[in-house]
Amino acid sequence: MQDARQYAPATLRNREAILETLLQILPPTGNILEISSGTGEHAVYFAPHLQQRQWIPTDPNPIAVSSITAWQKYHPSPNLVAPLTIDVTEPDWQGHPQLQNQDIQAIVNINMIHIAPWAACLGLLSGTNKLLPEGGLLYLYGAYKQNGKHTAPSNADFDVSLRSQNPEWGVRDLDEVIAVASQQNLVLKTVQPMPANNLSVIFQKISNQKTK
Repeated sequence: MQDARQYAPATLRNREAILETLLQILPPTGNILEISSGTGEHAVYFAPHLQQRQWIPTDPNPIAVSSITAWQKYHPSPNLVAPLTIDVTEPDWQGHPQLQNQDIQAIVNINMIHIAPWAACLGLLSGTNKLLPEGGLLYLYGAYKQNGKHTAPSNADFDVSLRSQNPEWGVRDLDEVIAVASQQNLVLKTVQPMPANNLSVIFQKISNQKTK
């Protein structure tokens, strides 16, 4: 039987630091939705440490979904649910039937925004606003520009590499992400430096500020 597990070397380098941050910031109750779970390596590593909450992995790529499922068989955890096929560029993705009545209090998104079109970031933030309750958290991890500049030469090189693969990809300016998030009732709580010139960016959902 063919092993469907995929491997992302960066996972082994960043998973402990990300988990440490998640343990500090995640609400004590409620479930966690991971958008763009990729290989599934983060999901199987994080879930056992968050036993009182369900970890819900998702990805739009069938190969990734198969990888997540395969990793679950090797590292099962009672609070790690089967992956969902979700594409945040699709309208109303947050209305997925299997997300209903799940008490989702946090959304986690690791290393997606720079390896996806800008529309994926917009869709993520819009859907997060609709799905999270007031006080819920959005956790983003990855490389970002700050004040319009790369935070390290390696990130500048990474940006060039990404754009050479797909001109719609690239390291995003954090100020632009924050501006869009604010339009979606997501207020910035923390920007935390992480290993390898990455950032943890944490937003909290506030009540809808639009006048009725």
